[in-house]
Parts: sequence; structure tokens; C-alpha cells
Amino acid sequence: MNSFGRIFRISIFGESHGETVGVLIDGCQAGIALTTDDFSADLQRRQGGGVGSTPRKESEIPIIKSGVYENHTTGSPILIEFENLNTRSADYNKLKNIPRPGHADFTASKKFEGFNDPRGGGAFSGRLTVGLVATGVIAKKIIGAINIKAELIEVGGESDIESAVLKVVKAKDSIGGIIECRAENLPVGLGEPFFDSVESCISHAIFSIPGIKGIEFGSGFEAARMKGSEHNDPIIDIEGKTSTNNAGGINGGISNGNDLFFRVAVKPTSSIGLPQKTINLKSWKPEELIVGGRHDSCFALRVPVIVEAVTACVLADFSLIGL
Repeated sequence: MNSFGRIFRISIFGESHGETVGVLIDGCQAGIALTTDDFSADLQRRQGGGVGSTPRKESEIPIIKSGVYENHTTGSPILIEFENLNTRSADYNKLKNIPRPGHADFTASKKFEGFNDPRGGGAFSGRLTVGLVATGVIAKKIIGAINIKAELIEVGGESDIESAVLKVVKAKDSIGGIIECRAENLPVGLGEPFFDSVESCISHAIFSIPGIKGIEFGSGFEAARMKGSEHNDPIIDIEGKTSTNNAGGINGGISNGNDLFFRVAVKPTSSIGLPQKTINLKSWKPEELIVGGRHDSCFALRVPVIVEAVTACVLADFSLIGL
């Protein structure tokens, strides 16, 4: 549903063009220093407005409604809201009955029998990731010395990101990308075998980000082309450090003391300025659709900080569960 985590548990809420979006965070211990200024850097990284990202820009000022007193967490649930002030809902009027190919418009309409909010993608919009980023700010404080860094390494198969994005903007199309994420200074022993392995929980959280289509840890799919003698990581000290990291920092679902390393694939944005074939849900007749409104040509540009945030949430939950 809309909640994730066992001890450090988060619940996101809102719609893209509703009054607010936000997150409810439970399980955060008391005494963590926290002010609205702490959120600024990561929220700025997630914002649109640059070339290839949506022109829609919100103030992104976190409104902390509970769980913080005198700039410290209280141990009670933390409720954070963000107002939606820069909306243009009229851009989506016709999309209520004409679903965008590749988007959740069709499946949401069917699942919720037409009662879903279609404006800006409603509850399926990337707008809701602002709550994930806000949660990541708090999670990063919980995990302390663990340092997480994600970066966009290519878009549309090209490493020259700026050039590739400019070309797709000019073509009124969209483009996806690949993000690498690395977490340093993990202790040995985080994670549980099988269903709550580090890979399982991070993958679950990563796929909550709209537009994610794949994830691989360490050598990933390349492992299928390697021999055991090539893939096995030689252990070089008593702390478990290895000379290579094909395992991505995980053995048996448990962190092994090396860097956690994985890559994420982000699909091209569904809303594009080129004609697409779809169907009218009222007449059931085919229609041609050209999507208007404000959209990302490359949502992947804004995803690295979101990847960092959900990774921090998973590691914070593991940390609170204990080794």
C-alpha cells in the first residue's frame, strides 16, 4: 500500500494537484536535531526547473506538523506536509478519459473505477517523491557515518548527459537514464536472509520511485557471463574487506563490510509532445493524443537524491532493528 518499513516506518500521502503531499514517519528515536533548514539541500536537488525537467516549481518548504519540539525529534510520529501551490489542473481535463500510453492513467482508472484523481497523475505522480526525500534527510541522521551518494551516469545510452537531454527536448520526446548508488562505511551484518535481505528491501523501496524499471547489485547481470573464479571477491582482511566488489557489498542478503553498490534504470517519461495512439475510455474508440502541460523530458535528472533517500530509509530501518 502506501507504507513501508518495520521500525522506521513511513507512509506517504497526497496527490500531485491536491492541497498537499507529504509523509508520516514513525519509529524515529527522540533527540535528533532537526530544523526546516536541514531539508533544503536535498529538496533543491529534487526540484524541477532546469533543462529537461518540468517547469513546475514549488516552494518545497516542509511544514512539520508533529514530532518535533524545540528543534529536536520527540520520539512521536513526525508529520511533514508540502503545499501544492503551482498547479495547472486544466491541462489534464481531457486525460480523465484519454489515458497516456506508458502512464498509470489507464490502470488507475480501472482499479479505482474512475474515482482516482487524474490531475498531474494524482497519487502516481513523481510529485509524491518530495515526501521520500524529506524522510531521507531524517534517515541520513539516523545512520550517521554511513555515507550514501547516487549520481546519474548516462541518459539514453549516452554519457554526455547535457547533449543527450538537449536533443530530446528539441525533439519533444523523453529519455531515461542509469543511476549508480554507493553507500560507504556499512557495518557487517545488516539485513536478514531471504525475504528481508538487503537486496530485497532496497529493491522494494527503489521500485516505489515512479519510472524505475530495473536494479542490479555489484556486477549485476554481467555476473551471468562470468566464472566463479572471476566473480568471487577475494577477502583480504579480518574485517571482511575484499579486493573486488562483484557482490555489491552483500553476501547471503547481509552486508559484508564493503561498499553497498547498485545501479538503477529509469524509464523515459510517459508524457511527451509527440502524437501517440491511445483509446477513449468513454467511446472505446482509438484516438491520437498529444500531451500538453508541464513535464520532465528526463525525470532521471531528479532521481539520484530520491535513490539516496530511500536507500537511507532502508538502512535506517536495518540499523534500528539491530545486527
